[in-house]
Amino acid sequence: MAATQKQMRLLIIDGHAFAYRAFYAIRGLTSPSGQPTNAIYGFIQMLAKLEAQVLPTHAVVVWDGGLDEERVEELDDYKAQRDPMPDDMEVQLDAMADYLEAAGWASVCDDGVEADDRIGQLAKRAEDEGMEVVIASSDKDFLQLINDRVSMLNPADKTGTPMDADAVVAKTGVRPAQIVDWLSLVGDAADNIPGVPGVGVKTAAALLNEFGSVDGIYGRLAEVGRDKLRESLAAAEADVRRNQSLVALKLDLPGEPALDDLRRGFDDSARLEELYEAWGFNTLLKNLREARQGALFEK
Repeated sequence: MAATQKQMRLLIIDGHAFAYRAFYAIRGLTSPSGQPTNAIYGFIQMLAKLEAQVLPTHAVVVWDGGLDEERVEELDDYKAQRDPMPDDMEVQLDAMADYLEAAGWASVCDDGVEADDRIGQLAKRAEDEGMEVVIASSDKDFLQLINDRVSMLNPADKTGTPMDADAVVAKTGVRPAQIVDWLSLVGDAADNIPGVPGVGVKTAAALLNEFGSVDGIYGRLAEVGRDKLRESLAAAEADVRRNQSLVALKLDLPGEPALDDLRRGFDDSARLEELYEAWGFNTLLKNLREARQGALFEK
């Protein structure tokens, strides 16, 4: 996946998703002072693996800045089912920010802006600028962004193969351009968005393949063959229309960082050494010193 001089590649990482994954993947790791470091260590390892696989010219970790107020106004229970972040994880977020700064990674978090929306905005902007984009996340909302230039790398997929448009069709039965309508029909339990009763992923895909879109379904509702399904769709139309607004990513947010600011930076090896020592990451510290020594010999 080498990026040529002409082809720039942006890697966008779903920060909180990877932090949670790192936290639960490794347990019981603490610094010499007794502070939890399991999430930090796993986070560092995951980023290193991603960078080696994607080889980005530009990279950014995007964090949630809170819930979007307009979505909460539309649905009171929007994402309300989520448990609070564990204390042992929350105390490690500042350390992750310290690592990102020292390691030359761009990091973005804006109050009141959901990571999903900022990621979507950055992906669209980079695509418009002719860049390749790889989104590292398992969030199915990002399937709506996938096209010839934008792919998605799911950390839970052990094959390590980025999802393209064909993979979206294979997984969901619909094209990326239909994902918003597909999720509007089936709902999204992760975001606490209810779907149409009796409409699962296969039924939603079949409806969209026959009628093309939610507008097509409701414009030709009388043509839906099964009485019970037709009645369920009719009763849930207002919810489906609301869901479209909830699921569609917002791509016109203020405060978008410039793409040039997302160029992959250089390590501050002295600062990294200081952090690794404080956290007790002896293997990472050894590797850092060996790499620095090797660089000196090359000169």
